[in-house]
Amino acid sequence: MTATKESPNSLRHHFLVASPWLADPRFHGGVIYLCEHSDDGALGLMINQPLEITLGEILEQLDMEGSELDLPVFNGGPVEQERGFVLHPPGTGWQNTASVTEDVFLTTSRDILSGIGRGTGPEEFLVVLGYSGWGEGQLEEELGSNAWLTCPANTDILFRTPAEERYQAVLKLLGIDLNQLTESVGHA
Repeated sequence: MTATKESPNSLRHHFLVASPWLADPRFHGGVIYLCEHSDDGALGLMINQPLEITLGEILEQLDMEGSELDLPVFNGGPVEQERGFVLHPPGTGWQNTASVTEDVFLTTSRDILSGIGRGTGPEEFLVVLGYSGWGEGQLEEELGSNAWLTCPANTDILFRTPAEERYQAVLKLLGIDLNQLTESVGHA
């Protein structure tokens, strides 16, 4: 993550939920955790769409211990789908780690995967391939057209809620029933 100036209206450490009016079908039913949001753009990771590959299979491909780990790896978004990210609480100092908040860190180096495979990694984590990105002003434009619903993130949903329940958990956090949404949601 770059050291760009964060706006006072930053949505860093927020969840984005695709609304029914989002035109891009890749995000329907998606929950994105925003890791960065500044005047220059935004970077987020989808956290509820598991890929058809397990963490153990990835560790085996990388010649690392842990091939028995039957844990999900998530589709983080359509950008750079071969690039890996690990969301986790603070702890061991991994290479290439950035703090999203005091409770959530983002690591992009192989050493954390090696630690997870050996059983010395963080106790809670999400492994994600690819990311969702927005250029300058793009996310704000999409928010203005009701493409996304937003709310502050929490680590219970991020790390302790099963993937298949995250979408409904975020909607519940928002107090929303999708069947009652209109196109004017979010506008007074």
